[in-house]
Amino acid sequence: MQLTAPKPESWLKIVPEGIYCVPGDFHIDPSSSAKRALVTHGHGDHARPGNRQVLATEGTLAIMRARFGEEAGGTLQPASYGEVIRIGDVDVTFVPAGHVLGSAQIVMDYRGSRVVVSGDYKRRPDATCRPFEPQRCDVFVTEATFGLPVFRHPPDAHEIARLLHSLRLYPDRCQVVGVYALGKCQRLLMMLRRAGYDEPVYLHGALIALCDLYTQHGIDLGPLLSATGVARDELKGRIVLAPPGATADRWARRLPDPVVGMASGWMRVRQRAKALGVELPLVISDHADWDELLQTLTDTGAPEIWVTHGREEALIHQAQAMGLTARALSLVGFEEEED
Repeated sequence: MQLTAPKPESWLKIVPEGIYCVPGDFHIDPSSSAKRALVTHGHGDHARPGNRQVLATEGTLAIMRARFGEEAGGTLQPASYGEVIRIGDVDVTFVPAGHVLGSAQIVMDYRGSRVVVSGDYKRRPDATCRPFEPQRCDVFVTEATFGLPVFRHPPDAHEIARLLHSLRLYPDRCQVVGVYALGKCQRLLMMLRRAGYDEPVYLHGALIALCDLYTQHGIDLGPLLSATGVARDELKGRIVLAPPGATADRWARRLPDPVVGMASGWMRVRQRAKALGVELPLVISDHADWDELLQTLTDTGAPEIWVTHGREEALIHQAQAMGLTARALSLVGFEEEED
């Protein structure tokens, strides 16, 4: 006798900590410490310290160790991409999400029902991490950081060309670009190298450790130098990368007449760029844009969509217009600035 597969809402619960799998007794990206945590990637709004057991890819675990030290977790278990791991009555598989080093979607199979939790993801090529792999499923749990039609990101090569053009245009100034330490920094470096820029890139001290970690994982970022203590004139005609908050603080005052840039999907919003004092807004995102979100819904073939965070209403409305069932989970604790 063929049993009907259980409805996902009967075995996946939304609790204060986030998504909880009942038959597996684990949380996914819990917002506070949990007994057993499955972690999609290393950004601080998904990977948190203090969990008793952590299951994640080796790349994500390495990032957590670098960021949290001994607080990364009591027991750290690495999961290889494609490896099926049995937890309770649930088969769990980590598959690439294309977001940052080690990022993964979490595929859960339980008694004929399949749910995929995407974590954060993008659909564009990125030489620093494995590309997103769509998974056919019954329910697709997606982010919606850029879930509005206005967010249609330009080609990445176009934005890198704008940065290099500014570099040539202002040989006596330096280009200081705000980037987040995990993912965006390393991706921007790789895009520069792919565009033929092989000069040293100068780094704010807060970016060095994670660049070293990427290098240890076999990702060659090209020649990098610390910007600390470098003579002002030496930085003329150079590219300097720094955390977004550093481009306008005292640290940046010693730079030679900097052209202030920022690499983020939010640079599509001109008012935001202007408010941040950004002269060179680079629309480079580590999240799917509107068209890529919709393409992903189609690629998964999921009849039901759950939206964790972001521009939920617009994506839900469009999913329903596509004939899908969709609802917002309205999870808290996810930051949208780390793009």
